[in-house]
Amino acid sequence: MRIEINDLTGREIAELLQEHIDEMRSVSPPESKHALDLEGLRRPEITLWGVWDGTVLVGCGALKELEAGHGEVKSMRTSAAYQQKGVASMVLQHLIDEAKRRGYGRLSLETGSMPFFEPARRLYAKFGFEACAPFGNYRADPNSVFLTKVL
Repeated sequence: MRIEINDLTGREIAELLQEHIDEMRSVSPPESKHALDLEGLRRPEITLWGVWDGTVLVGCGALKELEAGHGEVKSMRTSAAYQQKGVASMVLQHLIDEAKRRGYGRLSLETGSMPFFEPARRLYAKFGFEACAPFGNYRADPNSVFLTKVL
């Protein structure tokens, strides 16, 4: 598998991100859905990487610069057929390495508080993320968990 910057123009990434948005809508109330669509990801402060297994896009993850020295993990997604195969760990390690390369001192993220998101929370804890207060434009929300990692 290989990780490459994705320019957000291909059919594969559009389909994977739509799958992500649809699933988030099915498990999170509208006011608590923070997943970005294609247009939301097409911002100069956001870089998205895709994970490819040959010609198949199997996952993605993005890094958003919040301010100098502080980044946010966005749009972590693994296709259904590749879950539990290490794709999410591969993406998260890549994002952490890239954040360090960019000189960030901190990397944060928001995920859901519901049972559906427990595997994601376990993954983030495994990589050293710890609970924190809402950051950036987020507000306290009983459906959200805010995590951060000092780099």
